[in-house]
Amino acid sequence: MRIFATTVLKAAVLAALTTISSVLGASATAALPPIESFFQNSQTSAAALSPDGRSVALRVAGKGGRAKLAVLDLQTMKAAPVAAFDDSDIANFEWVNPQRLVFSLTDLQSAAGERQKSQQGGGLYAVNRDSSAFKQLVERSYHPLKNGDGGKDALPPNTFLQRALSTKESDDVIVSEPHAFDKNGRAWDYVTLQRLNTRTGRTTDIDVPMHSQRWLFDTEGAPRIAVASQNGRTSVHYLDTGLQKWRQLIEFDPLREPGFEPLWFDTDGSLYVRAAIGRDKAAVYRYDLTTNQLGTEPVVASADFDMDGHVVAAQGKMLGYRYSIDAEVTQWFDADMKATQQTVDALLPNTINQLSRGAYSETPYVLVNAYSDVQPSLYLLFNSQTKKLLKLGASHPDIDPAQMAPKDMKRVTARDGMVIPVYLTLPKTSTQKNLPMVVLVHGGPNVRGGYWSWNAEAEFLASRGYAVLEPEFRGSTGFGTKHFKAGWKQWGLAMQNDVADSAKWAIAQGIADPKRICIGGASYGGYAALMGLINDPELFRCGIDWVGVTDLGLMYSLGWNDATDSEKRYGMPLLVGDPVRDAAQFRATSPLENAARIKRPLLMAYGGADRRVPVDHGNRLREAIKGSNPDVEWVVYEQEGHGWQLEATRIDFWSRVEKFLNRWIGAQ
Repeated sequence: MRIFATTVLKAAVLAALTTISSVLGASATAALPPIESFFQNSQTSAAALSPDGRSVALRVAGKGGRAKLAVLDLQTMKAAPVAAFDDSDIANFEWVNPQRLVFSLTDLQSAAGERQKSQQGGGLYAVNRDSSAFKQLVERSYHPLKNGDGGKDALPPNTFLQRALSTKESDDVIVSEPHAFDKNGRAWDYVTLQRLNTRTGRTTDIDVPMHSQRWLFDTEGAPRIAVASQNGRTSVHYLDTGLQKWRQLIEFDPLREPGFEPLWFDTDGSLYVRAAIGRDKAAVYRYDLTTNQLGTEPVVASADFDMDGHVVAAQGKMLGYRYSIDAEVTQWFDADMKATQQTVDALLPNTINQLSRGAYSETPYVLVNAYSDVQPSLYLLFNSQTKKLLKLGASHPDIDPAQMAPKDMKRVTARDGMVIPVYLTLPKTSTQKNLPMVVLVHGGPNVRGGYWSWNAEAEFLASRGYAVLEPEFRGSTGFGTKHFKAGWKQWGLAMQNDVADSAKWAIAQGIADPKRICIGGASYGGYAALMGLINDPELFRCGIDWVGVTDLGLMYSLGWNDATDSEKRYGMPLLVGDPVRDAAQFRATSPLENAARIKRPLLMAYGGADRRVPVDHGNRLREAIKGSNPDVEWVVYEQEGHGWQLEATRIDFWSRVEKFLNRWIGAQ
């Protein structure tokens, strides 16, 4: 059911419009921050300037905690709700033009199991900034509808927004509809791309290469670059307007062969790509579409980090590139934005300040998302004429930065000489030596695990007196090709050694008490926690495994069953191993096969509706160790999936973690 202007929502938005001085003036109190302040849903979770810079759309928590969509008029400085639902939350939203928005829905108060039963998708809706001309564009229900249900003439539920054109006149967006799904419903063979009018609901088909799944568009909304994937190979295609046809630029195996990732198609016809051809760290290059060659020198590069980031643009022109090294930076190519960044950074010297402006802004306003290791996201408005900042909202307003613990990136040399980046968060204690420590191992595992930003889990543990170490073990991405490939087929082996060597480094530095170190993590991190107790029981005195893999063989049958057929066939044998050829290694590095060696205290938590690592992973291990290890705590959140969706679940789980840690390596 759709509802509108509640006085509660309007008051919440208006109350958020306070000056920046109130944001940074809080002081620490003696009491520990309550657990709820860390794990509650975000209060203000997104903001976007309209294309003309005259309005700001905000996703804010309203009555009952539901995420609502509101618009602040920057001429009158009055805010009003635009769209709100009593049974759903606003998910993603974009400006279609200065007057109109498009958005999808989710349900933050339902866990995975409930969503699976309801078969509800995100849908797609459009509404004017004054809440008029509301229209449902995409159906939400994946099951047959009863008469009168759903939106009239709405597109099928497996239709997804690709981009809004954000032009002055057009009401159109680009949507895609995948077809011919695999047996797990995760991959598709081809996609129908359409231009959709958000007022009439009418669509026009767009011709794209077969098997393409991602596109870059020109300022008129026409796809110019298409990325296709089939049988483990990736191909990049270019729509040559002179020839009036698509031509292939490159085809490659993304794991085994050099290639590139298209990033941006500029108004002058330039293509910008990310590539690591001829170098270890991926950099950003201009690609010559005439000669089919990369530029000889990168546009953006780092000696220590891959340029995994995104383009900041307006009116189809690349203004800058935003990426993370140890912390996030933006390299501006636009002189005005570069100068504005310097001014805002001088006003907010202790935070990373992400700037964005309207695509063709007619006002001096710039949107700022300010955050740091101790400061959750703040949304602010900067007036480039008056040089004043106005606070719009905060993601976690109950968090006091003065009570939070700083985070730093360190470098650890592993036993074979490979350098491992680690993030270290130290509690605000009288001494920062000989501390109880939690080693948090990230999931994935082939992702970058940490960033210099506020992290609820690490900060909660630090607030309770624990040092927190987060290693970017080999196999993690973002640190070069060598670092990534060194982790291939190293589950439980060199990847695990990196985690142990990071903990030993903290001991050698005098940071960690060698008798009070616990290891924990989710998914792959849960697997690593279990293997830590098996391989290094003298180093790790306890373990916390949530939604963790317990048997590598199960990943190819029972577990990881939401992976695509292509991932299982082409990716996992290379990254994890082949279940037949590497069967002996799988047995040696599977916690289930080594259950008798798990003697240390262990907290295990699983989601009953988890499709990626089904609860049977946990059940089998629990059954295998229950007779030999009396110090195993077990909890199943029946409706949760691969991670904790519900605020109540997060609070319950981390309350259990706090009690578990206090019992076995207590901070006191």
